[in-house]
Amino acid sequence: MITKNTISVVKDVKVFLNESQKNITIINSFYIPPPLNNISVKSVKIISQGVIQVYERDDTTLSLESEGDILVKMKACGICGSDLEKIYGQYGMTSARLGHEPSGEVLAIGNKVKGIKIGDRVFVHHHVSCNSCHYCRHGNNTMCKSYQKSNINPCGLSDRFIVPAWNVERGGVLRLPDTMTYEQASLIEPLACCLRALNKVPFQKGDSLVIFGAGPAGIMLLTLAKLAGAGTIFLVDINHFRLEFSRKFLSDTYFLNAKTENYSKIIKEITQSRGVDLAIVATSSLTALSNAIEITRKGGDILLFGVPTKDSQFPFPASTLYSNELTVIPSYAASELETNQALNLLKDRKINLDYLITHKYTLEQSPAAFFCAHKAKDCMKVIITT
Repeated sequence: MITKNTISVVKDVKVFLNESQKNITIINSFYIPPPLNNISVKSVKIISQGVIQVYERDDTTLSLESEGDILVKMKACGICGSDLEKIYGQYGMTSARLGHEPSGEVLAIGNKVKGIKIGDRVFVHHHVSCNSCHYCRHGNNTMCKSYQKSNINPCGLSDRFIVPAWNVERGGVLRLPDTMTYEQASLIEPLACCLRALNKVPFQKGDSLVIFGAGPAGIMLLTLAKLAGAGTIFLVDINHFRLEFSRKFLSDTYFLNAKTENYSKIIKEITQSRGVDLAIVATSSLTALSNAIEITRKGGDILLFGVPTKDSQFPFPASTLYSNELTVIPSYAASELETNQALNLLKDRKINLDYLITHKYTLEQSPAAFFCAHKAKDCMKVIITT
């Protein structure tokens, strides 16, 4: 039986498929498109080391395989450091799909979807945990086996993608307020990762910290630390542009160029030779991790946030860690708890990160966008829009 909801779905799907497509079969209030001849979905995929390609899926279609699935038109998606590691480095996690910061518009829904309707503006989280396994019960949601298995199809850097029922039913789709742009919504996921990271360390108001890496994530971590009442803050990088860019928007911060300044000496002097309470490594550089251990005070914490290259080895300073009682805390990704927190922070304008978006590219320009983000000569956050 075709319901009123079904008719609205079919109407929108016809727009998606072009007016010339007439033969649409209705099954349980979602659709199966006709054989695909002139319909395509554009996506970005990795061809080889350092090479990506925008390709069109001309021989397949995106269909709602479950009554709980939704179809989303991507409007904006940020490029993340982990995306760059997948292309130019050796990513240590299992997924090779590109784009996990997408926001967009809902084009179609299965008939068992609740709380989401066609036309809704949404942020989509690509991985969603089960919230009931041993890992989830201990607050390690990103270690959940279902977290890595769940994903959007074909990827976030696709002009249209399917969000599976698993994600939809477990809070992986957040409706956006009218006041939030798609570009702003593309910052939800990276901000959520930063929130989870800081929530893992025993950070206290007035604590000093150093952040290695003045990229978008480093600035988000710095901004959140300020919001939490951080004391003295040091930002260290070798990228002159990013340090000077950050200087324009951030106050009460020491900006230190690791190439030209003896930042370790400066930090020790300002902290009365004690070192910082918290060191955040927001870069894949193992040198930064080594330096973080050197300038963190006794009993302090080191937050490993940047994505290390797969199989990278670190000379473990066991004696130093033991004798100084240093704690190294890794933090990977975010859960739905943090994505909701990030959405609220941005919605309520508790923090403003709009200035971080310095470059916008179309989906077709993705190779140039990734090259720009990889070189980072004059950019901060690079996003793809449609």
